[in-house]
Amino acid sequence: MDILRTIVMILFVLICIALIVVILMQESKTSGLSGAINGVADTYWGKNKGRSMEGKLVQATKVLAVLFFIVALALNMTW
Repeated sequence: MDILRTIVMILFVLICIALIVVILMQESKTSGLSGAINGVADTYWGKNKGRSMEGKLVQATKVLAVLFFIVALALNMTW
C-alpha cells in the first residue's frame, strides 16, 4: 500500500505543477486602459477561442482542476 500511496502522491504533485504552469500561461482577461479607450472588437481569434491556444489552455485548466480535486479526495479518504 505504501507504494501505491507514493505513486498517487507523485501524481498529485505533477498535477499541481501542471495546473500552475497552465494557469500562468493564460492571457489576462482584462483589457486594461487601452480596451476602455478603444473599445473591444470581436476578432477572428476572439470568435474562435475554443480552437485557439487560449481555448486549449482553458480546457486544460478545467481538466487539471477536476483531476486535482479527485486525487486530493482520494488521498484524503484512503490514507
